[in-house]
Amino acid sequence: MNDHLAEFQDWSIPTVKLLQGVVYSDEERTWNLVLSNQSTLEEYFFRIGLRLIVDQPEGMAYLRQLGEDEQPDGYEKLPKLFRVSRLSYGQTLLCVLFREEFRRFEEEEMYNERCVVEEATLFDQWKSFFPPNEDEVKQRKKMQEAISKLRELGMVRKLNDEPPTWEIRRILKARLPASELEDLKKQLTKAADNKQSDQPQDKSNQS
Repeated sequence: MNDHLAEFQDWSIPTVKLLQGVVYSDEERTWNLVLSNQSTLEEYFFRIGLRLIVDQPEGMAYLRQLGEDEQPDGYEKLPKLFRVSRLSYGQTLLCVLFREEFRRFEEEEMYNERCVVEEATLFDQWKSFFPPNEDEVKQRKKMQEAISKLRELGMVRKLNDEPPTWEIRRILKARLPASELEDLKKQLTKAADNKQSDQPQDKSNQS
């Protein structure tokens, strides 16, 4: 019984896609629907407590929850659609490593459209934040678990299996701006130094 359903509108397609995650310009049909229906989408999402961000220079569109200072009267009654989840130490570290790669990509890569990093290169950087005597197999497993989480959040996607290669998505730049990157790096470096100083010293060569 579909007699009472509203007539289908094309902007329903980007509406669903945006609720699922980020829409990038390489999804040409959906991206064009976002641009051609931007005001309609903005109004729709605002009514449910969300702000539509369309970043044309970066080629992406995404949603964020309205902040308390942005909410008109009554909107504080709306349930939150997006929950803020805390990342683990490993997931945060990986965000910083990926973000550093993306910064280098923007500064140095003039002809490539995608920021790509091999997992082996990433692991070499990852290891420097842990004591050198930690089991490498366990470290790889921890890193891969962290990558899976960031993949789930849409920050990276796998390009190749052999060798394992990851594309860093532009949403990471929005989630972790350069203004916050340096402070976070300092915090992680300090935490890494503390981890290493807590390790027992090797006394086998002492008399």
